Amino acid sequence: MITYYVYILECADNSFYTGITSNLTQRLESHQSGKYKDSYTSKRRPVNLVYYCELTDPNMAIETEKRIKKWSKVKKQALINGEYDDLPNLAKKKF
Repeated sequence: MITYYVYILECADNSFYTGITSNLTQRLESHQSGKYKDSYTSKRRPVNLVYYCELTDPNMAIETEKRIKKWSKVKKQALINGEYDDLPNLAKKKF
């Protein structure tokens, strides 16, 4: 059974990057090294892993990544901080 990781990185410019992978260690090394020069994180290094969850269903992992990518920074921060009760009330808007 393959494990999929949905993760959030905090970039050097304080922005968040959300991604999905089946090999978290290797993917983090790719982000840190700037392996893909045109990627979002390449010019925002160093990056710091601030959140991840493990899923075994690839479709659920993809859906989770897409849902988190649409969230506001405040809502992502609540997820990172483990403030799960606050998530439903944090709509995608500027605070």
